Amino acid sequence: MQTASFSEQLSPIEWGPLLNSSFSSVLAPFASRKIAILVDENTHDHCLEFLITGFEALAEAEVIMLPAGEENKVLEVCFQVWETLTEAGFSRHDLLINLGGGMVTDLGGFVASVYKRGLAFINVPTSLLGMVDAAVGGKTGIDFAGYKNQVGTFAVAQVTYIDTGFLHTLPSQEWTNGFAELLKHALISDLELWQDLSKIQDLQNELHSAFIQQGVQIKAEIVAQDPTENGLRKILNFGHTIGHALESYYLNSATPLAHGHAVAIGILLESKLSVEHSSLTQAEFLSIETRIKSTYALQIPDDTEGLWALMQQDKKNDNGEVRICLLPQIGSCLFDQKLTFEDFEKVILGYCS
Repeated sequence: MQTASFSEQLSPIEWGPLLNSSFSSVLAPFASRKIAILVDENTHDHCLEFLITGFEALAEAEVIMLPAGEENKVLEVCFQVWETLTEAGFSRHDLLINLGGGMVTDLGGFVASVYKRGLAFINVPTSLLGMVDAAVGGKTGIDFAGYKNQVGTFAVAQVTYIDTGFLHTLPSQEWTNGFAELLKHALISDLELWQDLSKIQDLQNELHSAFIQQGVQIKAEIVAQDPTENGLRKILNFGHTIGHALESYYLNSATPLAHGHAVAIGILLESKLSVEHSSLTQAEFLSIETRIKSTYALQIPDDTEGLWALMQQDKKNDNGEVRICLLPQIGSCLFDQKLTFEDFEKVILGYCS
């Protein structure tokens, strides 16, 4: 008997209103099984009722609520979810539905992937960040020892349902949080999409679902070519080597940075490095700088050694060397580019002075 490879099993993505989707038919095989819905405090208040009242199969579902916030994407919270599943008698043949943003789908996917060696799960992302990034691509993960996504698995959802109607529940800061990942997708792969996104002034009214779908398609096509990140998929980390360090640096401070905000700053700094160490033109860089500065505050500490220490733990590193992505031009990306401390310090201090 042949077992399908991870690439052959990649989660199908279904677009459009959840009520008009295949969701009911996917739930049907679990009619005699246990179903749990994982939410955080926000999706519990704004999205859960719609799901439970809209689908009869979920009327008796176990609801597991997480505390909201990236600081809760940790092993201790996973223990609590596993304990709840165990006490409720869940087997590996039951189902977990992850209803929420990136934190919920990251943690929920991880919890499911290791519970009894694999519990089926469905992703229903409710934030822009979840839709364009976290819920797509088969990566799960939690933060550990202060490092971003330090523990995780490659695991495939049964289906990922993207219903942009959920975006109407979001505060403005969650639009900017997800927008950074959409900008990244355009910068690494699609000049025309970048030009469209550069013109947007009002995210909530001008960020059309077609743009979101384009961004998701970019990620899905890259992941399909390299599911377990041995090569090409690494370009999806553009902005993330520095961005994750910034996010980790501020994680437990009085002024934490949202993931997208940190990645946006990482995009800016890695774009600046692309001018100096690749072939990105100054004009292209200025268009990136203008877009980032118009949307995100540049919260950059001058603690270069502290940030560098965090970057030493980045998953893309090789032979003790920090690796980043660089843009030769807008619309294409190079991965596994070596970064020295001297070059890193120069670009950081250039924005701190």
